[in-house]
Amino acid sequence: MSTPTKRAAVLGSPIAHSLSPVLHRAAYAELGLTHWSYDRFEVDEAGLPGFVEGLDGSWAGLSLTMPLKRAIMPLLDSVSDTAASVEAVNTVIFTEDGRRLGDNTDIPGMIAALRERGVDKAESAAVLGAGATASSALAALSRICTGPVTAYVRSAARAAEMRGWGERLGVDVRIADWAEAGEALRAPLVIATTPAGTTDELAAEVPERPGTLFDVLYEPWPTALATRWSARGGAVVGGLDLLVHQAVLQVEQMTGRSPAPLSVMREAGERALAQS
Repeated sequence: MSTPTKRAAVLGSPIAHSLSPVLHRAAYAELGLTHWSYDRFEVDEAGLPGFVEGLDGSWAGLSLTMPLKRAIMPLLDSVSDTAASVEAVNTVIFTEDGRRLGDNTDIPGMIAALRERGVDKAESAAVLGAGATASSALAALSRICTGPVTAYVRSAARAAEMRGWGERLGVDVRIADWAEAGEALRAPLVIATTPAGTTDELAAEVPERPGTLFDVLYEPWPTALATRWSARGGAVVGGLDLLVHQAVLQVEQMTGRSPAPLSVMREAGERALAQS
């Protein structure tokens, strides 16, 4: 009797740049899951309900990227506390009885990536930026940071959003203007959540003895800030680290196999970035 095919995929718009297929396929190969496939589909918010409704019983799970992390939530039967805390789902699991379960592996992925670099706790932290990734950063910090978190933002609206997330997540969030972002680099843990190029101007302000930098970008890599940080002897966690750790958790949930092959997935991601 042949083994039934199992399917999974990443959805988003734009999606062509996604490394998720590389990471998940590497895991399947290492785990001997020859009957599993993982693809990418260009899907926007308007097309999401129809796509999900059209899936058959061969589907095991979905990875969601922007702009679908919130749009998927009304289509699910249940959402984990972690995902609910930031109103964002990046993982959907389809159960054998047809239910759709939503989770967020970005938050535990951030914590795991930091732990891999020896960061289990921080007395205080700084967050550069205030977008969707910043809320996940605050959620991660709610579990490892024992003191205040200073968010460096560009507008009053963003400041209000970060204060709101702080209240919701139980984090002592303090707001500072982006013009003072150089001060952020003196924190023991700095999480940069801004788009490519945004923090380049800060590279010259890295202190002589920096702490840990978590820069969520993975392309281009290394960023100017990460390069300067490493040169000064500081620890750096990159966007590929986050991507791999959150994908490890997705593979484990979708396949039921644990542990997922972290090193194999990371090497596959590094090769793909080197060839891009």
